Amino acid sequence: MPTAAKLLAALGFALVAFFASELYKPLLPEGTQVGMMSPLNTLIGAFCGWFVMGRLAGRGNVAAVGSGIRTVVVILFYVLVLWSGVEMLDRSVSLHYEGPVEALTAMMDLIAEYILLMISTPDVPIVLLVGGVLAALLAEWGSERWS
Repeated sequence: MPTAAKLLAALGFALVAFFASELYKPLLPEGTQVGMMSPLNTLIGAFCGWFVMGRLAGRGNVAAVGSGIRTVVVILFYVLVLWSGVEMLDRSVSLHYEGPVEALTAMMDLIAEYILLMISTPDVPIVLLVGGVLAALLAEWGSERWS
């Protein structure tokens, strides 16, 4: 059922995902195609905001902070799986791997590589944590105001 908290959570976490994506792009190697990165990450942020944070809103501000961090972790999980899967499929089409197990192992290596790249500068983690907490408090405010 649509609620104000779900809508505000979706909007807030979509913005967090968008800004984190924009800060992450310059960290990627030169020549990396990033055309759909921000729109898809924003969509994932909106869905996670709606389905994860939206249903957790209404439990108080302290719980909202924890729920906001939880939602950011869920967003990160789906974004990392998406983009490492895309890269793995790109490489597998060019016969880079000998089998599916090697491809899945390489996908896990790509996830680790993307995480290390993300934490190489404090900008992206700060945006994710602070933005996640602010988006969660926005959803909590909406839940208290219009419930």
